[in-house]
Amino acid sequence: MIDVNLNSPADIRAAGIKVLVDALGPVGYTRFIQQFENGYGDYTKEKYAQPEPSFEELDKELQKYL
Repeated sequence: MIDVNLNSPADIRAAGIKVLVDALGPVGYTRFIQQFENGYGDYTKEKYAQPEPSFEELDKELQKYL
């Protein structure tokens, strides 16, 4: 059993994440956590309301992270 300070929400959260990742792996953990996200908005409507970026615009954005 993991030694966790039950009076610390941060410790409980960290221990819970560790147990889930160990048991499910990172992908399984992510899919498990996604089940609790309700989402919001209208993805399809918002997707088509924005113009598609050009390759030049995408390249310019990516260059910011290099």
